[in-house]
Amino acid sequence: MCLGVPLKVIEINDKNGVGEINGIIKKFRLDYLKEVNLGDYVMVHAGFAIERISQDTANEIKKALEELDEKIIELQKERR
Repeated sequence: MCLGVPLKVIEINDKNGVGEINGIIKKFRLDYLKEVNLGDYVMVHAGFAIERISQDTANEIKKALEELDEKIIELQKERR
């Protein structure tokens, strides 16, 4: 299964970016996007920013990932 993660861009150095989600810092490449600025939100997959997204979209994806995480934890508890 492939999964992209929305990150807020907090650092740019040429084609290298650094982003943040929930206090977690991740490095990624910017080769596929023409213009990315500090504060933008990007979808990152396999270490590459593949799409610029709105903050609202990033928040929706983040919420869905949190709900998925909660469900996985719930299912793991049921199996014990």
